[in-house]
Amino acid sequence: MATTTPPYEDHWITCTEDAVRVRGYYFPWGTKTIPYTKIRGVRRREMGMLTGQGRIWGTGHPRYWASLDPERMSKSTALILDLGRYVRPFLTPDDPDAVEAVIRERAGLPAAEDGDGR
Repeated sequence: MATTTPPYEDHWITCTEDAVRVRGYYFPWGTKTIPYTKIRGVRRREMGMLTGQGRIWGTGHPRYWASLDPERMSKSTALILDLGRYVRPFLTPDDPDAVEAVIRERAGLPAAEDGDGR
């Protein structure tokens, strides 16, 4: 059986053929698997020190859960996934454009809008 390369992979996030896998989502190092069929939306968010960039793991706001990413302070863009639940995963992939494109394609979501509506 041939092994295929995932559409996207960095240290913490892997987009497989059927799901997004997020390492370090649960304590202490648990992986969260999010099937594309469960994703209702994906939203980009520019981060600042008080809006997620300074948080390595967890939450400062009960609506969002930031997966573990010790490099988050050097990143500027996050992706927030709408799974139809109160708490939404807050992800900071190394290449947010690539992850957003894979999610939109595999989840059957419309293309991102320009500007703030992205």
